Amino acid sequence: MTDAENGAPEESSMSPDTGGAVPAQASAERGPAGSDSADGESGSADEGSGSADGETGSADEGSADEGSGSADGETAGAEAPEAARPGGVAADRAAAVAALAERVRSVGRSGPGTGTSSAHPAGSTPEDGTAPGTPADGTGTGPAVTDEQRAQALRATAEVLGAGGAPAELATAAVSVFGDGAAEQLREDPWAVLSLPGVRPEHADGFARGLLGPAAGPGDPRRAQALVGWLLEQAALRGHSALEIGEVTAGLERLGVPDSAAAVQAAVLDGRAMPFQEELTGAEAHAAGGEDEDEPPTRTLLALERLALAEESLADGLVRLMSTFVPGEDHEETDDGSAEETDDGPGGSAEEAGTEAVVAADGAEAGAETDTDAAPQAPAAPGPAAWEAAAGAAPSSSAAALVRAAAGSALVLHTGGEAARAEPAALLAAATGLGLRAWAATWTDHGRDAFAALAPLADAPAPAPVATLAELLAGAAGPGRSPDGMLALDLLVVLDAPLLDVELAATLLESLADGTRLVLSGDPGQLWSAGPGRFFADLLTAKVCPAVASRTPDFGPIGELVSGVGIGELQPVEAPDKEVVILTAKDSAEAVHRAVQLLTDSIPRALGIPSEQVVLLTPGHGGGAGTRALNAAAKARLNPGPGRFAGFDPGDRVADSPAPGHTRPARVVDGDAAGLHLEYPDGTRRTVAPAEAKKLRHGWALTVHQAVGRHWPGAVVVVPDDAAAALSRQWVYTAFGRGEQHLSVVHAAGPALPQAVAERPAAPRTTRLRAILAENAAQEY
Repeated sequence: MTDAENGAPEESSMSPDTGGAVPAQASAERGPAGSDSADGESGSADEGSGSADGETGSADEGSADEGSGSADGETAGAEAPEAARPGGVAADRAAAVAALAERVRSVGRSGPGTGTSSAHPAGSTPEDGTAPGTPADGTGTGPAVTDEQRAQALRATAEVLGAGGAPAELATAAVSVFGDGAAEQLREDPWAVLSLPGVRPEHADGFARGLLGPAAGPGDPRRAQALVGWLLEQAALRGHSALEIGEVTAGLERLGVPDSAAAVQAAVLDGRAMPFQEELTGAEAHAAGGEDEDEPPTRTLLALERLALAEESLADGLVRLMSTFVPGEDHEETDDGSAEETDDGPGGSAEEAGTEAVVAADGAEAGAETDTDAAPQAPAAPGPAAWEAAAGAAPSSSAAALVRAAAGSALVLHTGGEAARAEPAALLAAATGLGLRAWAATWTDHGRDAFAALAPLADAPAPAPVATLAELLAGAAGPGRSPDGMLALDLLVVLDAPLLDVELAATLLESLADGTRLVLSGDPGQLWSAGPGRFFADLLTAKVCPAVASRTPDFGPIGELVSGVGIGELQPVEAPDKEVVILTAKDSAEAVHRAVQLLTDSIPRALGIPSEQVVLLTPGHGGGAGTRALNAAAKARLNPGPGRFAGFDPGDRVADSPAPGHTRPARVVDGDAAGLHLEYPDGTRRTVAPAEAKKLRHGWALTVHQAVGRHWPGAVVVVPDDAAAALSRQWVYTAFGRGEQHLSVVHAAGPALPQAVAERPAAPRTTRLRAILAENAAQEY
């Protein structure tokens, strides 16, 4: 379980008599309001806050160091307003929320601080596209800041922080967030400290009391508005891209805000929150009692500007691809009865194109060279006959269905397990064989290498056109960019698509030219993105494009077990070669002992899988059997030492998280004054500066969300006795699928494990994407 779930506070150097102002552990990294990273999360590089691996809508990696930026549901307003209250109280509260929603909508119609939504906007943004209320913090364009000016800003900020009882270490984070005017901003609005990673309301209240004295009351408008933003940020850590207005007001009331309605209105006027009104449909409309009404019921949502704009941009990009897509056409026969070529690629006739499509030629290299030279040439546009020939040559019926779907649609969804990845591999080979500039993007380097090794890509004479999504967007690998800045692509296949949050997905769509084919492939049973939104799941639900469900099952005992979990059943499977072993433990201490014994002795001795190829997986970092406890026990057995290099010794396994939600396994080579020297599985090396080394973790044990996008020959899944609240079908499905050859499960949770599989598919997330897509599609067509 994570620290937040365990109820364990983050370690802090502050003494209790400081008023709990601000935790000293908070790093200078930007928390959930930071910009998007390769993982899609906007948090710190460390993983471990929010809730357990996305089970309550958050991911392990959603915030700054382990739980520092997270809130439990009791404080953050994660729960919906209580329903099980006396009828009169519930009715009064519902009426109050409805009245507030109408007041907020009226503010949106006339006030300066609202945003737009294609799904019944509650307001409008200024014509210049900027967000009103955005502080002029000096972080945007402006005069260059000298080192001396920055040093002076840090000193001034540290002085203000110290005056309020907060650790001076937060100065770097404050200047990063607020710019060189951080000291003045914090002095004028002490509750602005809530914008810094790791700061909770009680810390901000203590800081405000330190600066303002008795004037720092719970009803201070600055406090109320800051808490609105903080609640929305905490919701983003749990995966929500928006919150219903009633949940926000309930959260404010739990935090002691005397007039929650006024606080929400003020936050909307100030631009801290953007309101949106959406119509309810289906089960939601029925639950709201909308069947007997003349108009469908609606709900009012509040969203952070960055998330609201990301979902708008994402929906616009998807509709743009679909509306600008023009499928190829077959050429008519010439006078002599022969057919003209169907495309400019190597295919020639349709029959030849189908044959060439199975084995990718040098399309990858050609695609990479189209940066400028190919711009004047018309892109390849194979017609239906060429695509049908390619589909006929596909290695399976599911692969053929995927090829046919991509032939006629700009946006295609593909679902399936690990074995189903052969189908997008066949599509990629077919597309390059037809002359298209086609590439695939994976979540991790491990996934990239594994995908490139699949047939028919592995049989191609040229390197497979596969890169990680981060490499593709950064230009470190892939086809390069066209003169207009778009990716030089005709078709992009994105693996692990459920891991894309709305911000990363929006960035991807903005990089695709009109008419580009986009195929999103993934396993819908696995954990969703660590960052806010449920992009892939929302697209599946919206049904705005073709969806191809693979019929290729994952084979073997592990595949059988995982498939059963996917339908809500946890049943024993036959494993004659010990592919699956289930062990029980009476408590977390015994679970740790058994897991480390499997890692260090049983699996290597009985199955021949070395310890370095086995991973320990658990729900969170804290608790009796979290990553800390497991890593400490594993290090004591496999590589004991004093931890003389920032807590590490040569030979230690580490989990390097260069970006939130992206964890790269590595090994410590050595350390010196320059930092910690790491070596990765592909042989590359990196030196981590001493100041950054503290963000590393030992890597024998990982949380399941740290493990997404990767597989190991052996996996040991540990389910502690205190993990019941962290378990869900999604978590179990993802955890059990990380082992390729062997899976051991050590659980001390008793009936909580099968109960979670049967009864808790996934925690819901509040998003706006489906409503925006529906409205945009209606306007477009």
